[in-house]
Amino acid sequence: MPSEDVSRSKDPGRTLQRAAIAVAIALSVAFLLVYATRSRANHTLAEEARQTAEPIVDIVAVGGDARDGSLTLPGETGAWYESTIYARVSGYVAKWYVNIGDHVDAGQLLASIDTPELDAGLAAAKAQLQVAEAQVRVKAAAADLARTTYARWRDSPRGVVSEQEREDKKAGDASAEAQLEAARAQVSLDRADVDRLSALQQFKRVTAPYAGTVTQRHIDIGDLVTAGSSSNNTSLYRMVQDDPMRVFVDVPQSAAPDLMRVGVAARISAFGAGALVITGTIARTSDAIDPQARTFRAELDIPNPGRQLVPGQYVQVAFALPAHGSSQVPASALVFRSSEPEVAALGVNGSVHFRPVTIVRDDGDTVELGSGVSKGDRLILNVSSAIGEGEKVRVGHTGGAGEPTVAMRGR
Repeated sequence: MPSEDVSRSKDPGRTLQRAAIAVAIALSVAFLLVYATRSRANHTLAEEARQTAEPIVDIVAVGGDARDGSLTLPGETGAWYESTIYARVSGYVAKWYVNIGDHVDAGQLLASIDTPELDAGLAAAKAQLQVAEAQVRVKAAAADLARTTYARWRDSPRGVVSEQEREDKKAGDASAEAQLEAARAQVSLDRADVDRLSALQQFKRVTAPYAGTVTQRHIDIGDLVTAGSSSNNTSLYRMVQDDPMRVFVDVPQSAAPDLMRVGVAARISAFGAGALVITGTIARTSDAIDPQARTFRAELDIPNPGRQLVPGQYVQVAFALPAHGSSQVPASALVFRSSEPEVAALGVNGSVHFRPVTIVRDDGDTVELGSGVSKGDRLILNVSSAIGEGEKVRVGHTGGAGEPTVAMRGR
């Protein structure tokens, strides 16, 4: 049975070979499984790292539905008239009759001043006038005598009086007449001085120049006051006329085409006066741009019969602005990286593209753009300086259930 022994001796080798092949196959399968698992893990980590590196941005979409807008600016109320009242005569305050906050009528007595020097000067001037008038009477009598004397000598026959004497009487008549005219001129001069001092006497009574409100009082009884309005003199009162009133607004130059004209309507809100809202119109403008502030001054005239507004009060003035066929976007969508403003538009593949734009009007929170954007564009808000052209970004919070829409004005 030698063949049977040989076949049996070969069986263990085949068994070991088969076992080795099985082990090799198992190891290969295990290697492939581990490699696939690690590849998937590495791909997932790379994707997560890429997404983590992409900045998250908020966007706003430029939409339709054109509407007229408004521009709200801070303003300040001003009195129709505002006057500082000084003394016109020097003296001592005898009495004051009104205090701060009092409403006065035109011509109402505010204070009275004792003027001993003025009174004495007026008395002296009147006495001087009486002396001058007496001199006129004396000179008039002398002129009458000289005139009648010259008439007798003039009409005397020739040879009775000499020509020399006749000429002397003529000269005396002319001199007497001249002296009379000088005396009369002195009377006029003295009377003018009396009238001047009498007029100053009226200013011993300090009266209101118009109906208004007293805002300051700087005098008390016995105070020495000096006539004039120089920096060394103290004023007596300060008063304002507060009905009607003015409202002053500094308007940015971007709104000049719409607001630098008379008649534009506005709503004035004074929150400190019980949410008071008053309508008015632009009455006048400066018609010039301030080169420092790049604004122009607009004034509105408004009624104030109940005196609910006071001078110097802060108000808000809202102007209605027409559409200009431009796109209105949030101010946070603007980027100032170069010499001109830009916006960052989000492409379909999530990349950023910067576009130059033209600002038509700046309304504060929003701006109107004349070029650079169109309906449907998605603009990135508050663009970081680290975001460059063509960089990929991810869209984050958009302010609600959907993307906020910005109206296209006038389209």
